[in-house]
Amino acid sequence: MPVRLRMAMHGRRHNRIFHLVAINQRTRRDAKPMELLGIYDPALKLGDTHKTVKWSVDRIKYWLGVGALPSKSVVKLLERGGVLPPDSKYHPKVSDPKFGTESSKDSPSGSTSSSGMTSATS
Repeated sequence: MPVRLRMAMHGRRHNRIFHLVAINQRTRRDAKPMELLGIYDPALKLGDTHKTVKWSVDRIKYWLGVGALPSKSVVKLLERGGVLPPDSKYHPKVSDPKFGTESSKDSPSGSTSSSGMTSATS
């Protein structure tokens, strides 16, 4: 069963809180999770200068250790909180859309054979 670390949305409109959960990746967003790992409240309360995040670092590291994959938003949150380093293996790879992938950088003088391989002609 593939497990993901992702956010589940709770609360009223304009007053949302997000639960960081370990959940089967095939279930809906707000389904019952395997484990609640933390709570993220993005709203600032009166007198607060920071958003509130409460989480269990030990349990998050456990789930990452057994192979759970975090979503992009969870990776960003964990990197900001210092749980994951900025260059972790979960950080999405940045590709430059101007230049495309490496496979599209083939030389224009090469000819393509039927097997998909590029061969240079002299």
